[in-house]
Amino acid sequence: MSLLDMLAEPLGYEFMLRALATTLLASVVCGVLSCWLVLIGWSLMGDAVSHSVLPGIVIAYVLGVPLAVGAAVFGFLAVALIGAVRSTSRVKEDAAIGTVFTTLFALGLVLVSVTPSEIDLNHVLFGNLLGVSRTDLVGVAIIGVAVLAVLLVKRRDLTLYAFDPGHAHTIGLNPAVLGGLLLGLLALTAVVALQAVGVVLVVAMLVIPGATAYLLTDRFQTMLVIAPALAVLCGVVGVYASYYLDTSTGPMVVLSQGSVFALVYLFSPRRGLIGTKLAARRRRRRLAGLTRPA
Repeated sequence: MSLLDMLAEPLGYEFMLRALATTLLASVVCGVLSCWLVLIGWSLMGDAVSHSVLPGIVIAYVLGVPLAVGAAVFGFLAVALIGAVRSTSRVKEDAAIGTVFTTLFALGLVLVSVTPSEIDLNHVLFGNLLGVSRTDLVGVAIIGVAVLAVLLVKRRDLTLYAFDPGHAHTIGLNPAVLGGLLLGLLALTAVVALQAVGVVLVVAMLVIPGATAYLLTDRFQTMLVIAPALAVLCGVVGVYASYYLDTSTGPMVVLSQGSVFALVYLFSPRRGLIGTKLAARRRRRRLAGLTRPA
């Protein structure tokens, strides 16, 4: 079988086309947002929101409304509860995040155990890309495009907030509003990624692309290009690999992203563990050659 045949074969199935489209949408949205999350240090917040949506999914199923609606409601609820606990008590942010998201996640597991349904818990936790319906894809597309539009329109304000909230305040911006906006977008993005990789692995898509790009460049604008590009590439590789290796699709997408991060972490010329040593060795040899007497 030729390479062209291998690329074309999965596209002959409608469910694979929907899976690939969902993966690409989720990869772009998560890749762009992950740049801000990594820069601000909100990786744990992404973990919290992604796990907190589980009870919303179960309640939405019981009420007969789209699962994305329930997930979004509980994503916003988690953000609000974390903010309330942090601002009205002596509990620090990391402790507030850990308390809220583990409690909501446990509530979701309890609701799953007592609610008779046809939902496979593994699909909720680890995604069910091959089972994405047209309705699910349309919902993901609407939310994803809305999140991207807001990020693009407000990118300068959000970038200034990420680098220097104090300066943002002095020029008339409200850091609290910008932080709340970013948290709201995080909740919606978690809903998008949920369709692809499930509750447990959402945090990977929200962190790994930005972390990888951060090791490759010092320019934030360049990060906004590298992160979604890498996420899309890993998404395509993960979907195709799952098809030919007969493995779970969502975890394969995340495994692809983790593998690329490991390569960059080791071999990046500027910040890689091995790459920097090799670059330093080459510089020493070059200098030694220039200073060697004729």
